[in-house]
Parts: sequence; C-alpha cells; structure tokens
Amino acid sequence: MTDRERTLRTLTYTNPDRLPFVPGGPRKSTLERWRAEGLPDDAPWFEYVCEKIGMPRVPDTPSVPQTSHVPRTSHVPGFSADLRMRPQFEEKILEHRNGHYIIQDWMGSILEIDDKYDYTYIRNAIDFVTRRWIKCPVTTPDDWREMKRRYDPAAPGRVTELTRAETESFNARETFYALHVNGPFWQLREWMGFEGLCAAFIEQPDFVADMIEFWRCYVLRIMQIVFERGVVPDCVHISEDMAYKAHSMISPAMTREFLLPTYRAWSSYAKANGVPLIDMDSDGYVAELIPIWIEAGISVCDPIEAAAHNDIVLYSKTYGDRMAYRGGIDKRAIAAGGRAIEDELQRLAPVIDRAGGFIPSCDHGVPNDVSLTNFVYYAKLLAGHTGWI
Repeated sequence: MTDRERTLRTLTYTNPDRLPFVPGGPRKSTLERWRAEGLPDDAPWFEYVCEKIGMPRVPDTPSVPQTSHVPRTSHVPGFSADLRMRPQFEEKILEHRNGHYIIQDWMGSILEIDDKYDYTYIRNAIDFVTRRWIKCPVTTPDDWREMKRRYDPAAPGRVTELTRAETESFNARETFYALHVNGPFWQLREWMGFEGLCAAFIEQPDFVADMIEFWRCYVLRIMQIVFERGVVPDCVHISEDMAYKAHSMISPAMTREFLLPTYRAWSSYAKANGVPLIDMDSDGYVAELIPIWIEAGISVCDPIEAAAHNDIVLYSKTYGDRMAYRGGIDKRAIAAGGRAIEDELQRLAPVIDRAGGFIPSCDHGVPNDVSLTNFVYYAKLLAGHTGWI
C-alpha cells in the first residue's frame, strides 16, 4: 500500500494495512540539540531515526507535515498553488535596540523580535519564536482596499499550469497532496492582528463580514483554478488556529455566525470536485468547535494538543467516524522520556489500536526539551503501535 493510499484509508476509516508512521519533526533548535547529541551532521533525521529503531525500510515520504504547521504554499513535485499576497511587503529592519529588532514583515505587520532571529523565522515555522505585534496592515477601510489588490487569483505563477500528460501523471501520484489554505479567522488575524480582529467582531461586524466574504470567494477561485488544471487534491487543509487552552478564541455562537458559512462553502465545493478530505488545523482546546466543523463537512482535525485538555479518546467515542484526527501525542511526555512515553501511548491505545481514524503524532512541532535519546525511544514505541516493527 502506498503512503497516499494508507493515509486516505486511515483518515476515512477504511482499513489501512497499518497506520502511517509520522512521529512529528524537530524545530531548528531541536535539530541543533540532536546534532550535538549524536545525530550526524550529514544524516537526515528521519532516516536516522528509522535506522535506529530497526524499521524494515524507510517509509515513503510522510504524508503529514513533520512540523506542527503546514507551509503557506501547497507544493509537491510537479504542482504548487500559492495563495499568499502578491506583491508582498518589503521585509526590513526599522530599528535595532536592547537586543531586539523592530521589523516590517512580508505581510506588512510591524513587530518586535529577539535579535538572535532573522526574517526566515517569521516567514515559516522554523522554531518557537516570541514576537510582539506593534501595528498590523489593516486598520481602516482604506487599508483594506489596498490590501485586496494584493490577492489576484489570476496572478501569473500562482497555480502551476500542466499539460494533460503532466496532469495524468500527477493524479497517479503515490504521495498524499493537500491544498493548504488559511481559514478566515487566521487570515483576518494576519491582516488586523488578534486584538484588532476580536474587537472588530463586536464593533465592526459588517467590516469583518466583508473581509470574510472576500476571502471565501478568493479561496474558492483558487480551488476552481486547481480543478480546472485537472488536479484533484487528496485534502483541503485549513489553517485556523483559533483556540486557547480552555476555550475557543471567539465563542461557538460567533464561530457559527461568521465562519461556518465559509467552511461549508469550501467543503461543499471541494467535495463536489472529488476531494475526499477536509482537514482543520487549530491549536488549543477544540472540543466546543468540533461539532461546528462536522456540521461544515470537515472530517479531520489536528494537532489535538494534550496540554490544552483535549481528550482524543473521548472525542472518538463521541463523534465516531464523523471525525478523524492527526497528532494527539503529548510533547511533554516525549520530553519526560521512559515510562511517561509508555503511559502516553497506552492512554491513546484505544484510538490507535482500532487502526483507522487517527494518525498518531507529536501534538505540535517537537520542542528542544526533547532529547535525541527520548525521541528515538518514543519513535520505536510508536512504530510498534502502528505496525511497522
């Protein structure tokens, strides 16, 4: 069974031969620690781990991202779709003082970061980086009119053009392909900032609704272009971090009013064009959001953070095969090592052992308090639970 087939069968509850082996991947500082602890400088960490734990062979490229957040572009060899703004803002340092940079990032925000980091940490989820937002790019209707001009779905190079033969070859792929999009809450937060957006939901609901409607239509047009190219993704993956440790960032009622119509529109359109999976990515406590996602046609969610009191065993009992899950393994247990890892996998055994509906993985990017020794031990136990050794 190919990696693609195995992933699809797992997430649709249709009897995979075994679960995909996706332990989760290190952030930059974690990888630096592992290099210092014995991972050879020239060795890919995933292949090294597989060799150490006695995998019979290195599996196909894992379908699920090995860090907690997906890239901002959807790319596998032969095809890509890029929904980011064009043109982007100039990245530049505005000020350097007291060990911190004040910068303008590519999205137009002004923010402060420690000067041990550079722009690459802002562009991608390279590591865990604390930052302070000073000003966001959209605060007025004039800002919004200017911002919209950066999102032309027909911009050259946004979606790869394919010949018929290339399309046929791509659709016969053995690797899993997800079309990654920012959800409306995530995207509006990038434009307005978290505090600005939350205030706007109350004080400027029509303004928020206009931005959401724009984003709904923009993403639908990108999907249409992808489908017109003849490409059928295996999944539409929605990045939508919108939960704290105990509650969602906006109420379920507000989620239903403002966001559900967009989720439902994307899900319905994707499924009508043959996409089997819609996957929602949100950190934090998602119990009060899962029913809304199911209503929207979403059938997978991740990363199911244990520290946010998510109980994947309870969710599984409650929702059955209406929702599948990725992630779920407490990163704190991996860091603790030994018996803590054993207990954590035993906690999840009822969901793992049914061999469907769950791809177990670290519930976020693997942090730098996880030693190489503990990660290898965890990976070996996980490989056993998922049927690889």
